[in-house]
Amino acid sequence: MKMKLKPNEMAPHFRRSRLLIPGLTILLLLWGALFAQLRADPPKKPIRVLMVGGGASHDFDTWYKGTDVKTLSEKGFADVTYTDDTDAVLGYLDRIDVLYLTNNQPFKDPKTREAIMKYADSGKGLVLGHAALWYNWADWPEYNLKLVSGGSRGHDKYGPFEVTAVNRKHPVMKGVPAKFTLKDELYYHKVDPNGAGIEILATAKNEKPEEYPSVFVVKHPNARIVGIALGHDGESHELKAYKQLLRNAIRWAAK
Repeated sequence: MKMKLKPNEMAPHFRRSRLLIPGLTILLLLWGALFAQLRADPPKKPIRVLMVGGGASHDFDTWYKGTDVKTLSEKGFADVTYTDDTDAVLGYLDRIDVLYLTNNQPFKDPKTREAIMKYADSGKGLVLGHAALWYNWADWPEYNLKLVSGGSRGHDKYGPFEVTAVNRKHPVMKGVPAKFTLKDELYYHKVDPNGAGIEILATAKNEKPEEYPSVFVVKHPNARIVGIALGHDGESHELKAYKQLLRNAIRWAAK
């Protein structure tokens, strides 16, 4: 025979349920926050990064040697060495996880150029920032063809434009807003059809109809290569979205 509970006998049960559900919800939220924090924590070992700067039209010391080094070094995320001596790069390549090129000054030593190409072919990681995505070196066409799979030969006048994520599932875009606006040089980045190709992660566009790749990964057969066209000055480097992009790019390239 089934027992029927009277209304006054059922009330305590439902009161306990109503108390239990919010408690579980809070626990789940706390667990989610803890899990997100753990995911955001730095790697077990700092990522070894060589950042190369120097050249024309940009304040490399302030925004790369200064701000970007600080962004990557926080909480032991990365161990960053900055140099504007391109001849010194050769001595670091066998001791780093990621080569972060931001320079538009030339690599004059043919051995250094060859070593950078071999570094990529060996499966290592590269991040190419702003000025390093230009067609800087007519005497080193392999750089733009194989490592950038294209490049820029022009840009809009410095001013505001919108960046839109087109692949938010990629690890490089984790935690980056779906859209954000900043002042920068909108690079006219064009893909070389003879190169490996790129996967566009975010595009840039102002009031003009054209939009251009702003964040992308190069489909290199071996290396992990991320291109970030943003980065002219503090409007980019001090922006939270840019800092997140940079750390994500370094982490992904290092794997």
